[in-house]
Amino acid sequence: MKKNWSKKEACGVFGIRALDGQDVSKMIFNGLITLQHRGQEASGISTLNEHQIHLKKSLGLVNASYSEKALSNLKGPIGIGHVRYSTVGSSTITDAQPFKRDYPRKGLVVAHNGNLVNYVDMRNELLSNGRSFESTCDAEIIAHKIADELVKTKDIEKSVYNYMEAAEGSYSAGMFTGERELIAFRDPNGIRPFSFGINDKLAIFASESVALNINGIDETHDIKPGEMILFNEDGKTERKHLMKGERKHCMFEYVYFSRPDSVIEGKWVYDVRIELGRSLAKTYSSEADVIVPIPDTSRSAAEGISRETGIHVAEGLMKNRYIYRTFIMPEQRTRSLSVDMKLNPVKSVLKDKHVLLVDDSIVRGTTTRKIAEMVRKAGAKKIDLWITCPPVVSPCFYGIDIATHNELIAFKHNVEEIQKITNVDSLCYQTLDGLVKSIGLGENICKACLTGEYPTCMAQKIADKMKTQKNLEQKRYYEIEHKC
Repeated sequence: MKKNWSKKEACGVFGIRALDGQDVSKMIFNGLITLQHRGQEASGISTLNEHQIHLKKSLGLVNASYSEKALSNLKGPIGIGHVRYSTVGSSTITDAQPFKRDYPRKGLVVAHNGNLVNYVDMRNELLSNGRSFESTCDAEIIAHKIADELVKTKDIEKSVYNYMEAAEGSYSAGMFTGERELIAFRDPNGIRPFSFGINDKLAIFASESVALNINGIDETHDIKPGEMILFNEDGKTERKHLMKGERKHCMFEYVYFSRPDSVIEGKWVYDVRIELGRSLAKTYSSEADVIVPIPDTSRSAAEGISRETGIHVAEGLMKNRYIYRTFIMPEQRTRSLSVDMKLNPVKSVLKDKHVLLVDDSIVRGTTTRKIAEMVRKAGAKKIDLWITCPPVVSPCFYGIDIATHNELIAFKHNVEEIQKITNVDSLCYQTLDGLVKSIGLGENICKACLTGEYPTCMAQKIADKMKTQKNLEQKRYYEIEHKC
């Protein structure tokens, strides 16, 4: 059995080149603030000034981690930034991205958003070749692998292609070299989002389009699955389609993870969430007095339900915006303790009302149950709960914090049982068909956590083994022997 090395991440990456030569650290800072919802435990910024690479990493939120002086010391017109959340164990500074290597091409800096399913196999291969590791983060695997390939091939395109050949999983990755090359590349399935844009002063790529907008780039595009882009100093891009794969964009980005003002694969996340709400209203009925969204991601869906039903929406739960997002907290105990600090009921909205609660998903059920209890204590006489995502029944191996079947309430219980566990009067989930139609990308979305059908070989084998062997239900995927 392999050792417990891996950490899964679904983070935010940002890369930039200033075409006029100005320092970019403050723009990276602004981009990371905009991506803060994607990771709240650690961050990092690296820049290139001439041939000198600067790097600063920090635990905690971005706006508390970089002073004006610290940013001014990160000089250079090229840079990469990253925000991170870990999903196993504690967050440490050694696992924060970006990762720097001193070879080749006068240095290499890499950061990514995603998760390598074959992390263990790739790590073992690199160890056998004499590499050593300072972290358990898969971005360090990417940095080592591409560095080794660059030593052999002397060519960026061939090196990224060879990495893609060896890797399985999700990765929206950015890197720069000490020779002033800025590169972005995306896995062949395009699982995690990746945007880029260029104006007369800047070339930027980021996990979400909002990080480009905040820096003055309004026209954004998607980096295609299996594509590598080299951002040149003259503002032009060299786009290379390196590897073909079946498009499988993560449905959870639309349901929960991304900001509503982001555009992913040509779809406004806000518009998708409106349609998710409308789909629920067309599928189910409620005689509720008021619709109450659970902040923040279900607000748009609540608006969609209201448009269809005529039931008004009210802010029945107020959010403390200084509390981290509970879903992406690394420990169940921390998630549970944070709910009371995160939300407070507005009793004048809830008292003596038939309430239609709207939420994006139920994963473990802990948060949902506590919120329902909170609403009842505030005086609600009846609670309907509508969920914009279908039941989550299978782990995610591509960078969302869903690691075993056993922790998923919908894997162990049917809808009627979940209704009782969460203490609501009725429970309605989005249908798979409603999800697909609302997103509007057809079957080009990854629904593995909803169906147990995975777009990559090793992930499917691991999930099948975890599901059928009860003694493995509690084990994380990287503890299982897996070869594809």
